Amino acid sequence: MPAIDATDEFETLDRLFRPLAHPVWGRDLADDVGVVPSRPGHDLVLTKDAIVEGVHFLPDDPLDLVARKLLRVNLSDLAAKGAEPFGYLLACHWSSRCGWPEREAFAAGLAEDQATFGLGLIGGDTVSTPGPASFSATLLGWAPRGGIVGRAGARPGDLVLVTGSIGDGGLGLQAAQGRLELEPERIAALAAHYRLPEPRLAFGAALPGHAHASADISDGLAADAGRIAAASGVAIELDLGHLPLSAAARAWFDSRVDPEAALSFLATAGDDYEILLTCAPSAEAALMRAAEGLHLRLTTVGRVTAGQGVTVRLGGKTLALDRLGWRHG
Repeated sequence: MPAIDATDEFETLDRLFRPLAHPVWGRDLADDVGVVPSRPGHDLVLTKDAIVEGVHFLPDDPLDLVARKLLRVNLSDLAAKGAEPFGYLLACHWSSRCGWPEREAFAAGLAEDQATFGLGLIGGDTVSTPGPASFSATLLGWAPRGGIVGRAGARPGDLVLVTGSIGDGGLGLQAAQGRLELEPERIAALAAHYRLPEPRLAFGAALPGHAHASADISDGLAADAGRIAAASGVAIELDLGHLPLSAAARAWFDSRVDPEAALSFLATAGDDYEILLTCAPSAEAALMRAAEGLHLRLTTVGRVTAGQGVTVRLGGKTLALDRLGWRHG
């Protein structure tokens, strides 16, 4: 069998990506475009995120996990809007470490999460680069017309809620880098969260009609709360005493000598990919029931007031944070 040229764009397309094409709108990846017709009664929702080696994933991370993380960080954006995903556009910037086995692993990771989340590849591009590997995806989804839950709807008097647990992303990076001293099973759980976050798509379907504002937590709880506050023209108060922690994060927290600094880190580290939302107090019970039906933790961590910005408190004391969260260059 002749050797496969890993640098050949068409070899990569034919062998790896054509099998991933959306059965209707991917056009067998035979064109330079995909065609998506409108869906009556729905809005087309799009989001795009990129991940870069050494910034969003580690240089020795297996590329199947990198591919799955790429899809999941984008799916998290759709989840926070209450959108149903169906397809994506992909761009791959292969570095010299991306030989044919690595490209095969990347495609296998895409295939696995396509099956999990009901996606199909619609189009994209592949190139080679002398720099670090990077990948980007544009995710497409449908939402009931006019039903998108954006950042700009928070109102004074709203409660602030978050799904899942906070801080596992930041601790997970340290775990993946070998910088945490915890039991092996705790380290493994945190590293897994960093490499494979869980987009809250099923819960996102409950947001329209109940939540006033929503965003996914990618840059840190405090930072993303700040974006909701700015977009809505309100102030948000967060109580770190109610911060939901996983068992692994709780074990780490219990070993800290400075609880305020530890909670501040967890609230600003980022990479959690949970949903942050605001709702009227009268909608809290319905959202809690929706989360309970999915066996998903949902925690009230603050409130919306008149004013501007984010205030972080612990036990009645206002904390001064060095930063609200991750800032992109």
